[in-house]
Amino acid sequence: MNPPSGGAGDAPEPVIEPQTRADVREERVLLDRALGGWRGMIDSGTPTVVFVIAYLVTGNQLSISVWCALGAGAAIALWRVVRRESLQQIAAGLIGVGISAFVASRTQTGEGYFIPGLLQNIGYGVAVLVSILIGWPLIGVIVGFLTGQGVSWRADKQLRRVYSAASWIWVGLFSLRIAVQGPLYLAGWVGPLGFAKIIMGVPLFVAAGYFTYLVLRPTFAARRAAADDTPPGPPDADTPPEQASG
Repeated sequence: MNPPSGGAGDAPEPVIEPQTRADVREERVLLDRALGGWRGMIDSGTPTVVFVIAYLVTGNQLSISVWCALGAGAAIALWRVVRRESLQQIAAGLIGVGISAFVASRTQTGEGYFIPGLLQNIGYGVAVLVSILIGWPLIGVIVGFLTGQGVSWRADKQLRRVYSAASWIWVGLFSLRIAVQGPLYLAGWVGPLGFAKIIMGVPLFVAAGYFTYLVLRPTFAARRAAADDTPPGPPDADTPPEQASG
């Protein structure tokens, strides 16, 4: 039998609202949309995995390996079409594979397949670094665009600081990739280069996204708490006293 409740001395228990998806929209936006989820990252990364495996298994047969990578991308795209799912990530992956295959065919080397990826990491790293230095950290620009808030965050010094801190995570990611994969490319070690690209691809991308989430979460959580604690403003001067008092 439940104890009686509602007595004169009983204080109502606080109602704890569960955190909804909308509550964490800002800090999770990179995980939920920019990264494309696990399916999107697998779609874009699988052709490279297939290329490396085929290259090693066939004894460095470049043409076979390239066609295997293109075939893997096409198969995933066909599967997404059959299931009526988004082709955004696999389309980007197919374009990347096509460019890599073209460069490899022109250089006639297995390591040539990885040149576009190295250049891409250099470009991304420089872009993020420059964005921090000029006061427009790229993470803030991306989050503002995806959440529909535009660049209003630039008026807030705290947000600029936290977005800059989050952006440094990505500078570190791209720099680490270049530092590890660059020497392997120069040495012509296709197997280790492919292995490094795979390990430093999806796993590091997910890790960077998660750490970005951890950096952004406290600031947005504190702002939501402050907004919830903000008392209502004074009644409008034209409002009758009886309406203002309820």
